[in-house]
Amino acid sequence: METSTVAQTAPKIEKAVTNLTPITVAHGDGIGPEIMSATLRLLKAAGARIDIEEIEIGEKVYLSGNTSGIGQDTWDSLRKTRVFLKAPITTPQGGGYKSLNVTTRKVLGLYANVRPCVSYSPYINTKHPIMDVVIVRENEEDLYAGIEHQQTDEVIQCLKLISKPGTEKIIRYAFEYARAYGRKKVTCFTKDNIMKMTDGLFHKTFDRIGEEYPEIQKEHWIVDIGAAKLAETPEVFDVIVMPNLYGDILSDVAAQITGSVGLAGSANIGEGFAMFEAIHGSAPMIAGTNKANPSGLILAAVQMLVHIKQADIAEKIHNAWLKTIEDGIHTEDVFSNKVSKEKVGTQEFADAVIARLGEKPAQLTKVDYSNGNNQFEIKISETKPAEKELVGVDIFLHHGDRNPDALATQMTDLQVGGLKLKMITNRGTKVWPNGFPETFCTDHWRCRFMVEEGETTTFDSVILLQQQIHGRNLNVIKTENLYLLDGKASFSAGQGQ
Repeated sequence: METSTVAQTAPKIEKAVTNLTPITVAHGDGIGPEIMSATLRLLKAAGARIDIEEIEIGEKVYLSGNTSGIGQDTWDSLRKTRVFLKAPITTPQGGGYKSLNVTTRKVLGLYANVRPCVSYSPYINTKHPIMDVVIVRENEEDLYAGIEHQQTDEVIQCLKLISKPGTEKIIRYAFEYARAYGRKKVTCFTKDNIMKMTDGLFHKTFDRIGEEYPEIQKEHWIVDIGAAKLAETPEVFDVIVMPNLYGDILSDVAAQITGSVGLAGSANIGEGFAMFEAIHGSAPMIAGTNKANPSGLILAAVQMLVHIKQADIAEKIHNAWLKTIEDGIHTEDVFSNKVSKEKVGTQEFADAVIARLGEKPAQLTKVDYSNGNNQFEIKISETKPAEKELVGVDIFLHHGDRNPDALATQMTDLQVGGLKLKMITNRGTKVWPNGFPETFCTDHWRCRFMVEEGETTTFDSVILLQQQIHGRNLNVIKTENLYLLDGKASFSAGQGQ
């Protein structure tokens, strides 16, 4: 009888093993090992069908001489499992160390950063008891391209890159997410009243793609007043899609006003790859004290389970977590004498959630992931090459004399291939011709040479012009060619022009 039972059950055990989903896990720095330990214990207790491959990234790797904070063996693991559960890491200050978070997102093409921000009133103190906002943040470009140069003694440049494919992907993802989860509205935040070309592209793409989703409400806010509205009345928002920098800042703001930034998890989704993490940092000041709230990483792991099609386990863990919060079992960061019943440490909080697996909250909204999904087929429209006509060049100079008129006199007689000096700006503001003496100037100048309207020039002329400027002992630091694309200017005017 016993032999028969073993024979019958052995194949089932083998099948269960082969059905495990491989994931890569990094324990991180600071509080990372503590909250990861708590999270993995919870995943195991809940029956998550995962096969864990552990890797080391972060501070130790940085300080070993690897400025990226990640080794080749780790990339090999990630390319094999294609799923990454990551605790927070510490990036050493100075020394040219690049952000590992940004590197991982960009190298693996994790273009969508999804950050749910939910209030759990009255069990977690918040000024905004009705709040359920999902921020969908573009994750690969914008100012986070990380392209910076010190161009003069006084001026450092950071390039803001917004691409048509990158913008299409994130906006379409936001609408697909809203459709999949029954969300009613998608809002776009930009600053296109100032950055008319970069943020302007984002806004125009939002309007164009939004037309394909007639059942979903659409609105656009300038990011400053939108941020104020989010902080004051977050309940009026549903899904918000933003370029990288705004999304990074405002998702932290949104998470904090729910009650604590420690409650928010984050999914980073790409085509075939995904990374899941808490949105907070490594908090080294409380490392090793068992005080950290593991909730952000736990809820990131819930998003991971949805991603790997283990919605049943995701739902079990999330509902048990809600029941724990509802029962007043809280870590120090959210503990309140008014609503909390027991203050617990990192591991004790995980134990409390484990004890409630299979239970559901009585007051807080139960979660149902039976139709959960965070992977969508995102199609990018084909870009038709524009007809390019070279009509000018911006030549940037490092010049210590703060007098724009004196600088202009050294170049007004130049005319090469129809190119003639038309404008000088300093930090984007026109200072010649007819500039104001009150405008403060640094040692960084943009000198715009243009041909007459309707005329074009050649690259050879641009190069010859640079040579002549250099021959007058003027220090050229950068050039930007000015084009008409399909007859329209592809460059901005100077402020005051």
